[in-house]
Amino acid sequence: MKVLLTTPYYPPHIGGIEIHTANIARGMWEKGHEVEVVTSTGSDERVNVKVTTIPCLRIPYSPIPLKFPDVKGDVYHSHIPSPFFALAVVKKKYTPHIITYHNDVVVPDRVDGKRIPGFVSRWIEKKNDRLVRPVLDKAEVIIATTRSYAETSPVLKDYLDKVEIIPNAIRVQEYSPGKDAGARDSIVLYAGRLVEYKGLPILIRAMQNIDARLVVLGEGEDKIRFEGLAKKKGLRIDFRGKVSDNELKDWMRKARVLVLPAQSRLEAFGIVLLEAMACNTPVIASNIPGVVEIARNGGLVFEDEEELVQHIRRILEDDALATRLGRRGRYNVEQNYDWEVVLDKIETLYKIR
Repeated sequence: MKVLLTTPYYPPHIGGIEIHTANIARGMWEKGHEVEVVTSTGSDERVNVKVTTIPCLRIPYSPIPLKFPDVKGDVYHSHIPSPFFALAVVKKKYTPHIITYHNDVVVPDRVDGKRIPGFVSRWIEKKNDRLVRPVLDKAEVIIATTRSYAETSPVLKDYLDKVEIIPNAIRVQEYSPGKDAGARDSIVLYAGRLVEYKGLPILIRAMQNIDARLVVLGEGEDKIRFEGLAKKKGLRIDFRGKVSDNELKDWMRKARVLVLPAQSRLEAFGIVLLEAMACNTPVIASNIPGVVEIARNGGLVFEDEEELVQHIRRILEDDALATRLGRRGRYNVEQNYDWEVVLDKIETLYKIR
């Protein structure tokens, strides 16, 4: 079987969709299928996956193909919210066409510290809606990563009859469990982009009432603002910047808890939760669609800042609770969120189309 994948970007370009697509490409190749990826930029020297890069109009986050190649496959699998590569497949009338719908398009209130006018946000969101719906209309199957996100999406709720739930995943064998809670440091960990919608200011404010060290891993356009907020609150927060994969895993094994405080539908799943859970590290996350389904497998969820403070204190003070949550998280990742499990589900979907 030949699998044709389309994605706006591909590694070494950094991003969640890029990594997700690469894992599908490599996994299907390892299963013996022929795989080709059509993208705006990227390459893959790790396995014999053909990556075809095409000229595009370089719009940020949504490159528009200027010419889409004539490529034949047994199944076509596109990744959105950026709709233009998927639209190109539709225009070519390539079928069967499977769409992975990673998240809704929601314009944040602020970008790089600047407030976005409401009329601009509404225009972008409506424009994307008009572009995405024709793609979903023509798709044979739409993959969503959680049921709660699909059912609450203003777009996907109209397509539930063709939605299949297949989650994101990690390669669990690459993550070794950390020690039980009693042998860990009092470290609260945040790992992710330093942007407004990820909710880091909520966690920074919560740390005013917690006797522990907050370690922040990652870069982003709002880093200076977040550092300023920590200074204003009189907090000593350890902003470590971008770290290697090995360093990230080391921090996850040392931390007492990882917190994902995102408040926006731009955060639809939270792969970082899986990574922490694979290290036997309890997690705390916002009670928002998608994310809540993952966090409850190995941690706690919060509604507001006060409840976040309570949950962090519980995990810091109760060794038995923290150890139990950590072990439960590791077990759930092994059973449900390993790439071997998820690739089998995707391959089955390919074969019945």
